Amino acid sequence: MKRTHPLVIWAGIIILVLTIGVLGFMLVEHWSFLDALYMTIITITTVGYQEIKPLTDNGKIFNIIFIIASFSTFTYALASLTRYIISGEMQLYFKNKKIMSSLDNLRNHVIICGFGRNGQQAAITLMDQQIPFVVIEPEERNIREFTSAYPNLIFIIGDATEDALLKKAGIERAVSLITTLPDDADNVFIVLSARSLNTHLQIISRASFNSAVPKLKKAGANHVIMPDKIGGKHMATIVSKPDVVAFIDYLTGHEDESMNIESVGYEQLPAAIRNSTLQQIMDWQKTGVNCIGIKQKNGRFLINPPENTAISDGMKLIILGSKQQIHKMKSNLG
Repeated sequence: MKRTHPLVIWAGIIILVLTIGVLGFMLVEHWSFLDALYMTIITITTVGYQEIKPLTDNGKIFNIIFIIASFSTFTYALASLTRYIISGEMQLYFKNKKIMSSLDNLRNHVIICGFGRNGQQAAITLMDQQIPFVVIEPEERNIREFTSAYPNLIFIIGDATEDALLKKAGIERAVSLITTLPDDADNVFIVLSARSLNTHLQIISRASFNSAVPKLKKAGANHVIMPDKIGGKHMATIVSKPDVVAFIDYLTGHEDESMNIESVGYEQLPAAIRNSTLQQIMDWQKTGVNCIGIKQKNGRFLINPPENTAISDGMKLIILGSKQQIHKMKSNLG
């Protein structure tokens, strides 16, 4: 059920108090609307002005009851409303409302379910690569901490296991979904729901226990990541191969001078260089990137492929270069 916004409640209380006062003075004293409104305002605000007309006994009784009933209620509502405006919550509300309106315009985006440490790191990486995404997170506190540094975050507060929220996030138009919830059962449920809503979706799921991996795969996840396992392996590799780890960290860094690895599919190549050799493709409008591997149609990888390798339909080039070099190559590819 949709929760009524506090601003609506407080405004409703103020309007109700004003309505009761105006109607009371109009019915009891037979005053005009303007006189009744004026009398109501000076009564509940206790400004101390003299009555515009002498009150009858019935009017005095009504005014006594009205003052007692309305003063504390009106004062509390007005104070709460003022505090709400000054604290910046109202500004945040309208800002979030504006951001949420952009959900309808999202296409080929990523949905991140869960915004803990893993979800936030995924968001930072996607922003660095300029990939649009939307976050679904039940804890508003996690969102607020992140938006203090990244105010343009598009998010939905709620439970990602609900199909309605996945649809609101535009799952039919999304290309990928990342679920990082700590509970494996929740991740399995989200993967099942997401796969049923979009059969072409690429789904990456977190798993906390080995037993959850086959379940997530069976539910429809394309990739299953175990952060604890990866973290432990990474730390052990630092001991055995520190230079290799330093190089990999450099490749995946966020600095402008860092190198990136990306893939370019056969269908992305201009028609003039399709079905050409690797050397011809890499020489086309040279940008300085290097091909370090090829993903073949059967899914297997060819590392350090020879220059005479013919690139055919279904293949993907794995290229290495700086951000500027890769951006230039993508621009050349259109």
